[in-house]
Amino acid sequence: MAKQNKIKPLVGDELLSKVKELENESKEDKAKQCGYYTTTKNGVERVNMMKFLNALIDAEGIELDSSPSANGRGGRSASYRISVQSNNNLLIGSAYTKQMNLKPGDEFEISLGKKHIRLRQVDPEDKEDGAEVEETA
Repeated sequence: MAKQNKIKPLVGDELLSKVKELENESKEDKAKQCGYYTTTKNGVERVNMMKFLNALIDAEGIELDSSPSANGRGGRSASYRISVQSNNNLLIGSAYTKQMNLKPGDEFEISLGKKHIRLRQVDPEDKEDGAEVEETA
């Protein structure tokens, strides 16, 4: 079987103009005509929609990736939302503790409302003063 010459995938302005030109075609046809497909050993053409859509996003200049954090590590960003775990605990992730510059051993007071839990960091100086008052009383 003769190998077909695959067209080079379009990028940038060429991709955008070709997609506009093919506005009445399906997504798959647009991707295929822009070069985002492969041919299997059996001769079946497979459209690579993910590469096509990523190329479109890049061509439009849309920045989806966030800038790397200060320490250069990736990972999830803080969502400011947590859920109760299966053992009924609440876990506050390291993204929050790093953002507040908390260290192991830092303490908090917990106050409960009808529909909220409030954490207030105990100032180490207040803690020492409270200990002195307890000892003298």
